[in-house]
Amino acid sequence: MKYLIVVDMQNDFITGSLGTKEAEAILPKVIEKTRNYDGEIIFTRDTHTEAYLQTQEGKNLPVNHCLLGDEGWHLENGLQDLIEEAGRTVKIYDKPTFGSVELAADLARANEKEAITEIELCGLCTDICVISNALLCKAFLPEVPIYVDASCCAGVTPKSHANALEAMKMCQIYIKDEEGKEEG
Repeated sequence: MKYLIVVDMQNDFITGSLGTKEAEAILPKVIEKTRNYDGEIIFTRDTHTEAYLQTQEGKNLPVNHCLLGDEGWHLENGLQDLIEEAGRTVKIYDKPTFGSVELAADLARANEKEAITEIELCGLCTDICVISNALLCKAFLPEVPIYVDASCCAGVTPKSHANALEAMKMCQIYIKDEEGKEEG
């Protein structure tokens, strides 16, 4: 069994309050990857409440975003449409912080029932939520190959994106390049 984890491809991170041109640029690639993926697909959503600005994260990043139910919280329309068109069952994890321990624990349980051959991650932001979820998966499933598709990720800045990819390489997470080939 193989899994694709699409991290936080939400309106606020693409065109909303924390959107970037890099996030907009990867969107077609993420949609294509998701459309053609031949394994299980999981989505995560950054999910905050009105009390976000009083949290530690909110004090360090004082920009309301991904407030539960708001337009910015929703998955990007092209991805949402793809889920509905495909008629596939996908699991969505709403997470109040960078990484989802629930997701990693569920994958570990799934691996006990049927061996997971690989987990691949893509999405936003490479340097915050992608790296957090990749490291959680690696911690819960140290013998399962974990991949990150660099061409389907964007960071807060191009430099922090590159730094996160390098950090993940050091933690034995495999990075795929533009052609889908493993780097390093």
